[in-house]
Amino acid sequence: MDTLILEKQNRIGTLTLNRPEKLNALNPGLLSEFSQVLDEIAADDDIKVVIIRGAGRAFSTGYDLSGSGGTGNQPHKEYTIDIDRSVLQRMVERWLRLRDLPKPVIAMVHGYCLAGATQLCICSDMIFIADNARVGFPSIPAGAGYVSSMWNWMVGPHRTKYMAFLPGSQISGKEAEAIGFATRAFPADKLEEETYNYARRVVKVPAEKLALEKISINRAMDYRGFRASVLSGAEYDAIFHFGSGNEEIKKVREERGLKGAIAWYEKQ
Repeated sequence: MDTLILEKQNRIGTLTLNRPEKLNALNPGLLSEFSQVLDEIAADDDIKVVIIRGAGRAFSTGYDLSGSGGTGNQPHKEYTIDIDRSVLQRMVERWLRLRDLPKPVIAMVHGYCLAGATQLCICSDMIFIADNARVGFPSIPAGAGYVSSMWNWMVGPHRTKYMAFLPGSQISGKEAEAIGFATRAFPADKLEEETYNYARRVVKVPAEKLALEKISINRAMDYRGFRASVLSGAEYDAIFHFGSGNEEIKKVREERGLKGAIAWYEKQ
C-alpha cells in the first residue's frame, strides 16, 4: 500500500493514514486502499483491536478537493446527478463497512480532523482526541447534508446546525469531548499512551464478546434510523451539487481562487 501503513503488535492493529505532505487528505488512492485493508483486518485473527491514526501533523483534513474523491467534482459532461449520488453513497458505504467491522476501532485524533475525516471517526467505535486538536466542517460550503447527517447522531440537531451552517466551523478536541463528538480528550503528549493503554486492556476480552457488544449497540442505532439517515445524506449532497447553490460556490471560487474563497467565507 502506498498511502496506508498497517502494523500489528500484541493483537493491536495500527492503521496509519500516510499522506503527511497533504495532511492525510483522503484522495481516491487512499480510499481504495482503505477498502482493501478493511478486508485484510476482518480476516486477520491476530488483530483484535484497531487504532486508526494519521502520520505527521494531522489526523486528516478530509476529502482531497484536488481530485474527485467522492466530493461531487464533475470530471466530464456526462456526469449526472445519479452518478454523483452513487459515488457519494459508495463513500458512505465504505465508512459503514468500517462501522460493521467485528472488532473495536479507535480513531486516535491529533492536529486537524475535518469534513470527511470526521465521517471516518464517527464510524469508528470511539474517538480519542488530543485536547488541542481542531475538528470541524469544510471550509467552503460545497455540499449539503453529507457530513451533517452523521454529526447529528453524535452531538444532536442544534449543535450540528450550528456547525453545518457556518463554513469552516471548528472546535477544539476538548470541546469535541464536551459536546459528545469525541469519547475522551487527553493532553496531546498523553494521547498515544492513553489510547494504547486502553487498547491493551480491551485485547484481554474475548473476541466473541467484543463482536456481539458492537453489533448489539450498532443494531440499536440502526433501528432508530442511523444507517438510513446517513445514506440519505448522499442524496441531499448530490441535489446540492447540481443546484443553484453550487453555482454560487463555483462563482466565488472562480472570482477569488480557492484560498481567496476560503478567506471570504471566514470573514465576518
